[in-house]
Order: sequence, then structure tokens, then C-alpha cells
Amino acid sequence: MPVDILMPALSPTMEKGNLAKWLKKEGDTIKSGDVLAEIETDKATMEVEAVDEGVLAKILVPDGSADVPVNQVIGIITQEGEDASSIKAPAAAKPVAAAPVPSQAAAAAPTPLASKPNGAAPAGKLFASPLARRLAKQAGLDLALISGSGPRGRIIERDVRAAEKAGPQVKPAAASAAVAPVGMSDETVKKFFEPGSYEEVPHDGMRKTIARRLVEAKQTIPHFYLSVDCELDALLSLREQINKSAPLSKEGKPLFKISVNDFIIKALAVALQRVPDANATWTEAAMLKHRHSDVGVAVSIPGGLITPVIRKAETKSLPIISNEMKDYAARAKARKLKPSEYEGGTTAVSNLGMFGIKNFSAVINPPHATILAVGAGEQRVIVKNGAPAVATVMSVTLSTDHRAVDGALGAELISAFKKLIEAPIGMLV
Repeated sequence: MPVDILMPALSPTMEKGNLAKWLKKEGDTIKSGDVLAEIETDKATMEVEAVDEGVLAKILVPDGSADVPVNQVIGIITQEGEDASSIKAPAAAKPVAAAPVPSQAAAAAPTPLASKPNGAAPAGKLFASPLARRLAKQAGLDLALISGSGPRGRIIERDVRAAEKAGPQVKPAAASAAVAPVGMSDETVKKFFEPGSYEEVPHDGMRKTIARRLVEAKQTIPHFYLSVDCELDALLSLREQINKSAPLSKEGKPLFKISVNDFIIKALAVALQRVPDANATWTEAAMLKHRHSDVGVAVSIPGGLITPVIRKAETKSLPIISNEMKDYAARAKARKLKPSEYEGGTTAVSNLGMFGIKNFSAVINPPHATILAVGAGEQRVIVKNGAPAVATVMSVTLSTDHRAVDGALGAELISAFKKLIEAPIGMLV
């Protein structure tokens, strides 16, 4: 019996992806575990492995297809003795070269309205993707009146698009004041500049995702900022001692080299354990109190940034954190990180010190409730024991989600961080 190859969901929130290229061609023999194709999400390139054996009989979605919906059939594997010529492609399996448009066929098109929407759960809650909720809010649509065509009746993007197209048949979700503000149109912006004086570079998936998430974060999260200066001299001295004592490999190279950023990651992780109420995530129904400190670290890559997560960072030694970060950074720039390596986390670090930035305020990355913005360490004149002295000082700013971490709690957290940075031996015991 022929086996369908489906567009995989590479993360819990993924609804579509790009089929970058096939690594097998029609007629090739397939073994379980063979890499069939490469799938691109907005932040990574993943490989699709075969779980069945046979022959790749048909490729239904060609190389370079964009925005292929999850669970769409992209190819077919036949078993020994089966005639590939007799296989017909499923009606829904069509190559996608642009953003998905609702099908003209009634059987495939999501129904904009329903007396009992598929997205409604028994308890009256709605199953809808975050993107669908945002689009419905912007369009003034009531999710309760939209039928979901996603897994288990979940309302997804195409359902909202179809309901929006239906227009007057859909009841507005709220007053116009509740609709998210919309910026100037593309054409309006272009009128400010002389034609031919600029080049248009279309946004890729990563840039669109970053833009969407930052707008959502600033519109929905009440940011609160706390800044302190940390003296680094004791940390720099300890760092030098640790790096000098690093064991050597067979090639005579140190097995690790600790950076200041590694200390920062560890200090924030330990500080969250000492101030556990700040190690939280806000949800409308409850506060999620996390047992471990999973610290995301912003890494700049071509076209944007990504935040790989050091899991259970409070339990890991500095050499382990250092080597994990080097591995993550290298694979992030090659877009080879797995979604499980950059999704989630309980907090984050954004360090621009290497660019000479003295201080800045970072935007919180949901579902985090905090993010630490780190500036450059520099020699400054300070007052010690009533007299001027020179010290290496680093300014840091903690952004908090005021719903989860209010001013006093945030101050307690950043104070715990400062103590660990200025007396770094405390994070090693």
C-alpha cells in the first residue's frame, strides 16, 4: 500500500514551511532513516527522514515551494511490487509557490461560519493558533463564529482569512477601538522617497516573524525596566584563573575558554533560583512557576537573530555552558538548530557589549517574563571608601513583564544578579 510523505510539523506552533529541496529523486530506493528533503522554517533548516522503506514513486511538491501547510502530502513511497504509474496524487496535494489561498473546491475550503464551530472546545474555550487570534483581532472577527479546519478543529490562519473574505456575514469581535493599530501602507511610505533612490528587498520569513513577535511583545506586555552597574574586576580575575587551568586536548588546545557572557548566563540562572518568584511566566489563567532556569541567549545571524536556550543552566558548570554556547552559535549561523533548541525558556540575555554599547533596554521575548540587556565592561572612576578609584564596570538593564515580575520583585532579582557578578565565586558553589 502506498505511503504518504507528509509535510512535518517541526515545532508545536508551525503551520507551514518551505520545501527547500529534495535529496532523493523519483525512482530512488528509500530505506528507513534516509534523509528525503530539507524543510526551511523562519529560523532553521531541518531534514526530513523516511520512516518507511520502498521507492520514492512521486514528488508532489517540488523544490523551492513556499508556505506548504503542515500535513500536506509532499510525496509518495510505494512498496515492492506496486505500480507507481497507477497512483493518483491526492486532491489536496498541490505544489505551493506562494502564501496559501483557500481552495475553490467546496470540500477543501474552510467554512467561514458554523452554528457549532470546530474551534469550540466542550468547555466553551476556543482552539486557535496565536496567528489566527491576532488576525481575527485585527480584522474585528469573532473567533466563536469561525469554523476551524486545523488539527482537531483548531482555527488557523486560512480559516480567519476565509472569514474575513466573507465580510458582512461575520459578527465583529469588538468595538473598533479594540482593533490593533495599523501603520502606514507601503505605498504611503514610498511617497516620502524619490522613485529610484532606494532598493526594495523583500522580507524573508525570519524578518517577518521577528517583526510580528516584537510588535506583539510591545503591544501586549507591560514592560518595566531596572538598571544597575556591576563591578567586573573580581570576575575578570576569576575568569583568567579558570581559563589558565583549563585541561588540554590531545592537540594541545584548551578544552574550554570561558567568556564574560558565560558568567552572565550562569549568574542570571542562579539568581532566578535565589529569587524563584521571578522565574515565572504569565498566562491569563495562572502564573507558571518554573523549577529550572532555562536561559535563552540572543545570537545574531544573517537576516536577524535567534535565541538558543541553555536548559537547566543553574545546574551546569561554566565550561559546559561555554561549550554549549559555542556549538549553538555555530549551528545557529548555519540555520541548523532544532526548534527544541531555541523555543521556550524562562528568561533571556541580550549582550551588545562587544559592540561598545554602554546600556540599552531589550524587548521581552514571549513566553519569557524577563530579559537582561548587557552593556560593555569599561574602566570608570568610582568612589570606594570615600576616595576615587578605577574599576571595570558593566551596566545591565532588566526588562520585566510587570504582570509577572513587578518592580520590587525585579529589583530583588537584579540585586541577586549583581551580587553574583561582583562575588563570582558564589555561583561556583
